[in-house]
Amino acid sequence: SFIKWNPAIKTKADREALRKAVNENRIDIIATDHAPHTLEEKSQENYLQCPAGGPLVQHALVALLELYHQNVFSLEKIVEKACHNPALRYKINKRGFLREGYFADLTLVNLDAAWKVEKDNILYKCGWSPFENTEFKSRVEHVFINGNHAYNKGIFSDIKETSRLDFIR
Repeated sequence: SFIKWNPAIKTKADREALRKAVNENRIDIIATDHAPHTLEEKSQENYLQCPAGGPLVQHALVALLELYHQNVFSLEKIVEKACHNPALRYKINKRGFLREGYFADLTLVNLDAAWKVEKDNILYKCGWSPFENTEFKSRVEHVFINGNHAYNKGIFSDIKETSRLDFIR
């Protein structure tokens, strides 16, 4: 039940086809369906009663960067599909790009800072991750939201200065 997700976890052939479609620009956006159900919710005896989804926000970028390290995606492709294209497709004003006058939403990553997902470094309030015991080659070190330093090497700031997304009509 911990990997009961919609869409379902794919076969190796499905994963390879999805990766090819991303690289051939037949898939426009890479995103997650962050659904951080609790251990209690995911541990129900009846699989059909368990909610679908899993906590993914903390590890989505480093999982994509593993595909960069494996030469599946370029860094440019990851930025295009995870940042630029969502902003363009959903007409989100002044987001998704590093441009003058845009909101400074940035994630700084060390591509050579290997680490392992363990219980004590999982930041999800639900307390578990499908990536537990996974080793990643890259680490998120800083996050800026609207130019405010929101995350600094494991420590969250108490900033409240965020802005709602503005959609262009």
